[in-house]
Amino acid sequence: MTVATSDAGRPGSPSHDAGYDASHYAAKQAEPWWKRATGYQVYPRSFADSNGDGIGDIPGIISKLDHLADLGIGFVWLSPVYASPMVDNGYDISDYRDIAPEFGTLADMDALIAEAKARRIGIVMDLVVNHSSSEHDWFKRARASRSAPEHDYYIWRDAGPDGGPPDDQRACFGGPAWTWVEGIGQYYFHYFSPAQPDLNWQNPALRAEVYDMMRWWLDCGIAGFRMDVISLIGKDIDARVYEEGPDLHRFLQEMHHEVLAGRDIVTIGESWSVSLETGLLYCGRERKELDMVFEFSHIQEGWHPEHGKFAPKPFDLAGFKRVLFSWQELTRHDGWNSLFLTNHDLPRQVSFYGDDTVYRRDAARMLATIMHLLKGTPFVYQGEEIGMTNVTFTRIDQYRDLDTLNHFKEQMAFGVPAEQFMAGANRNGRDNSRTPMQWTAGEMAGFTTGTPWIEVNPNAESINVEADRVHPESILAHYRKLIALRRDHDVIALGTTEPLLLDDPAIVAYQRRWGGDRLFVLANFTAEAQKVTLPDHVLGAGACLICSHEERPTIEGKMMLAPYESFACFITD
Repeated sequence: MTVATSDAGRPGSPSHDAGYDASHYAAKQAEPWWKRATGYQVYPRSFADSNGDGIGDIPGIISKLDHLADLGIGFVWLSPVYASPMVDNGYDISDYRDIAPEFGTLADMDALIAEAKARRIGIVMDLVVNHSSSEHDWFKRARASRSAPEHDYYIWRDAGPDGGPPDDQRACFGGPAWTWVEGIGQYYFHYFSPAQPDLNWQNPALRAEVYDMMRWWLDCGIAGFRMDVISLIGKDIDARVYEEGPDLHRFLQEMHHEVLAGRDIVTIGESWSVSLETGLLYCGRERKELDMVFEFSHIQEGWHPEHGKFAPKPFDLAGFKRVLFSWQELTRHDGWNSLFLTNHDLPRQVSFYGDDTVYRRDAARMLATIMHLLKGTPFVYQGEEIGMTNVTFTRIDQYRDLDTLNHFKEQMAFGVPAEQFMAGANRNGRDNSRTPMQWTAGEMAGFTTGTPWIEVNPNAESINVEADRVHPESILAHYRKLIALRRDHDVIALGTTEPLLLDDPAIVAYQRRWGGDRLFVLANFTAEAQKVTLPDHVLGAGACLICSHEERPTIEGKMMLAPYESFACFITD
């Protein structure tokens, strides 16, 4: 499936080529469409409900495609809509070739692909193949008989000498990583929950099933795959090597050869362990695996080293910048990265990194500016474009996230005070980003006419799409402009990045270069005014491309920035 951008942003158009440095022409002509596109993640359960059952659905997504087209989105990353018992909100799939009835039908999915394509938007499916649901037919047959072919689609071990689990491995969502099946007298392995048994990628028949399913979806017209926790598929559980196991890249290269090669699509590999040492193994030009990685090193920089995300440490901007810019350097001439601060597993960025009260609009626009003007493919998570915030829950029964609920039980057993856990969950829990999309100030934020599956954030009365569209300091308008700038300017889409003021605890500054073009970006990451001293080699005059406050076409040696002020300008050398 080919996803086209506007003519102004498409390589080869006259406006795009004007004044272009000839030395970069060959690279530009070979440029994939996704290097200028901006992705938008839809979490279907919380996006738009068309039938009043309180759960977002595919017809609801179709009804909001014009919002995405107006924003300039190039492709939608659709979190899972496959058939599922929804133990982990769709990341436990019981049928890879069917749609969960609460989300719609295969006919609805066909309509979504077609309606999105009519607006030059591709649909990228979430590929969840580290594990299936325990309700998948494969697993039902696997647990019924050791002689069933599907038994070896999963990872089984006999009981330990004491009749208990084979070892003491723990699941990511809490509890043991092994669950007993009485009928066949074996334990199966699950990295996440017992409802999500891990698939055995060592089995060629299992891999063939997965590849056939992927081809089927691509033939339906989707624009590619975002591959959930793909770095887990090569695991060696006996050696307790889960992430980036010994066979990971063999499997990814085989997948590329069997399914992906020769198709005009985008492939995005999620990994919580990919590093600067391994990043190009996924997406380097010589590897033939994936187009880009979706990595979290800049996110994990803010986590407690022992207690993880439920006990986040104070934010360290200098540490954050060092990680962020190290990936810019890694992909300077090879590979590609995704650009994001929020998704369905993370808190709302304006609450975590900025200010979600007094300076919410300025902080939201600042965060968008510094991320969207880097090299890579930006991803907007639903509601980010209007500055949606974290929600403050006061009771554990308000949460719906399996990860949060399981860890709450575990932490209570360890004697952690409930209020301490709740403070961490309210800051960094996954349900922060899963509250319903806030479309209007009306009943249930315009998300549903029924009772939503999770509570609407009370601030929807003031923070919603309808209100933001007409606000003089619209966050939505700022995002729309950033997305257009990437589409239209080579230096943003393709240029190299030079970080500045790396040790400054309050300022983000960098410049991008491509041919004879230079883009300068400056942002105050704090709620206090900041005086900035800049190095001589960045000074100059030019044209302001985007700003949150006043236009600043001239870069001077000393500049005062208002709280959360940000801007970017072309500089003439």
